Amino acid sequence: MSTAPDAANADTAPPEQGGGNGLLWVLVAVAVVFAFVRPRAPMDWLQLVDWQTVGALAGLLAITQGVEKSGMLQAAARRLLAHTHSQRGLALALTATAALLSALLTNDVSLFLLVPLTRVLAVQAHLPLARLVVLQALAVNAGSALTPIGNPQNLYLWHRSGESFFGFMAMMGPTVAIMLFWLFVAAWWLVPRTPIALRGETEAAPGQPRLLALAGVLFVGFVVALDRQWLLPGLAVVFGVFLVTYPRVLRGIDWALLAIIALMFVDLRQLAELPAVAALLGHWPIDTGWRTYLAAIVTSQFISNVPAAILLDRYVHDLPALAAGVSVGGFGCVLGSLANLIALRLAKLPNGLREFHRISIPFLLVCAASALLLQLG
Repeated sequence: MSTAPDAANADTAPPEQGGGNGLLWVLVAVAVVFAFVRPRAPMDWLQLVDWQTVGALAGLLAITQGVEKSGMLQAAARRLLAHTHSQRGLALALTATAALLSALLTNDVSLFLLVPLTRVLAVQAHLPLARLVVLQALAVNAGSALTPIGNPQNLYLWHRSGESFFGFMAMMGPTVAIMLFWLFVAAWWLVPRTPIALRGETEAAPGQPRLLALAGVLFVGFVVALDRQWLLPGLAVVFGVFLVTYPRVLRGIDWALLAIIALMFVDLRQLAELPAVAALLGHWPIDTGWRTYLAAIVTSQFISNVPAAILLDRYVHDLPALAAGVSVGGFGCVLGSLANLIALRLAKLPNGLREFHRISIPFLLVCAASALLLQLG
């Protein structure tokens, strides 16, 4: 590896604090419009929010802050850079890891583990941070589609399908293979095979292994609490422990991301409830085959793939096509998947939305067309 002066390309600049709240204000404006067009009682508004999801994200954000502030990611990043010789090699390794972890640990948990590490890597070396993070967002959408536990829509459709665990994986295998093929083509194409240039010696903050160990214990305990449906006790433990031991961890939480997720539920669920939407879906011939597949992709672009799976399930009779469509539909628009928003907010990229759509929309078109052949076959 070599040391080089700062690159002019903004994509290689170190991450900035704050990722911009433009989407937050758009969602607020949409909520205000719905408040006038479709008035609701205050409690009805609160019931639109999936508090289980918001609460889980709050706990994971707090634990992720603990990992970051422990300083141990910096040491891990230095070791990784010492054994990686090109930007492309690093991109392929991070992308493959994200895809694998998402199939085993779910897509959002994979991002909470990898995106902070990628940010630290970009602080220590000249790296295309935005591209690396976008590739990781695409990777978790693709990899998580393989298993019933990889993402919420798969879990829902798995229970509806009656398939065994491995039967569901066999059903999703061909679509996932296509997505992963194009994912690694994109990583190879977008990230050059150039030596990794270090930014020079920077003063490393002292590591806090106790904070890292605490965050690790809280992570395991919180995941168990979520699995047992003990959200509130789990959150109380996570926030209570950090408040007593490391209160600065809680000050670093991205509260705007939680507001964005809550408002997404409020706005998108009201959009899906509109009589015009129900009438449109009821009249379109989308019940089977490629029509179901394309309807799932298009719907996901507007209301995200989890609500799309639940909404379309009432109108279609082809669960494999629906599962394939909402998986591919996670690409494209940033609203296609909750994982997209999480990745961009964790990366704290001021121009992340622009870079995301510059890559994700062409990626959606290529994947959608390729996977469509499976529906026509």
